[in-house]
Amino acid sequence: MRQARQVTRFEAISHPTYFLQSSFYPDSGMFFISYESGSAQLWETDPDGFRQMTFGPGIHPYSPALSPRGHELIFTRQGALWAISRHNLEERLIADFEGASVGEPSISADGEWLTAAMKREGQNGLAVARTDGSGGRFIPYPRTVIHPQFHPLEEEWIEFAGDPAPRMYRIRRDGTGLECLYEHANDEFVVHETFLGQTGDLVFTVWPHKLCRMDWTTREIRTIADFNAWHIAPNADGSKVLCDTNHPDLGIHLIDVATGEREFVCESGATNQGSQWKTSRYALAEDFAAARSAAKSGGNLSWMEASTDTVYGPQWTHPHPSWSPDESRIAFGSDRTGVTQVYVCDL
Repeated sequence: MRQARQVTRFEAISHPTYFLQSSFYPDSGMFFISYESGSAQLWETDPDGFRQMTFGPGIHPYSPALSPRGHELIFTRQGALWAISRHNLEERLIADFEGASVGEPSISADGEWLTAAMKREGQNGLAVARTDGSGGRFIPYPRTVIHPQFHPLEEEWIEFAGDPAPRMYRIRRDGTGLECLYEHANDEFVVHETFLGQTGDLVFTVWPHKLCRMDWTTREIRTIADFNAWHIAPNADGSKVLCDTNHPDLGIHLIDVATGEREFVCESGATNQGSQWKTSRYALAEDFAAARSAAKSGGNLSWMEASTDTVYGPQWTHPHPSWSPDESRIAFGSDRTGVTQVYVCDL
């Protein structure tokens, strides 16, 4: 049985970046988020141990993403998109959407464009900008937007999630071509959609029942595996999907896309908190009421409220596994010791 090794041993919460991004550098080492200095900041492993990279106001804890060229990390801080040099830690402001709440960025495959979910003055939508700071725009959308992502082959297209159902949409980065990719109701909990590597197709879960693939061109949907795959991370060629599991937690697995066969990787040991994962539907008004009541008693509100400050079912209790660039290792977070830390498992 494979054994995961603990990378960080801080007193504060420390975790990899979001499962849609790799936390590994292509050469050596990895980057992660830690609250060790009092707020969410970007850190990395180096030959001497660990190095804090960002300082000052806290960053969006799931926003850091490595640029395709590998020399910068891009992240969100206080309604703005920033880049930081890996080598000298010099920061540069890319785009400031003053007064807005901005989510984690997605970088186009050519490294030229960024997009992120955004909410400003009560209006939801997508932020789009070039990585050099030019071409910034806001694309309005009438509902909450969740993790927009650039198509890996057709970079003018952005796929994003709308909340509540139906979930999956696409739009061109110039704001045209809005289209719902799959019409479904709240009782079909479609979640964690992403691109299936370089195939250009989409992969998503119908929680907690199955893992599915959608043809980007025909919209045909087929089941890959009848399994409670949760957070999903395809490899580069789209032949395998890495996933964690919940209700029940069966550990971290690899799923073969062609056959649906599963391979156990390792235990996560994470507590996987969040009452929205105890049902097979989206959160409804009564769930928000319960969340607000819990918040008044010291709990947290739902992530579906699109708040950067409060999370119902804290994300740092979820593993969010991701691949290394050479696909020889995976990283994930676990609060198995009582405080979330970064773990790595060799494949």
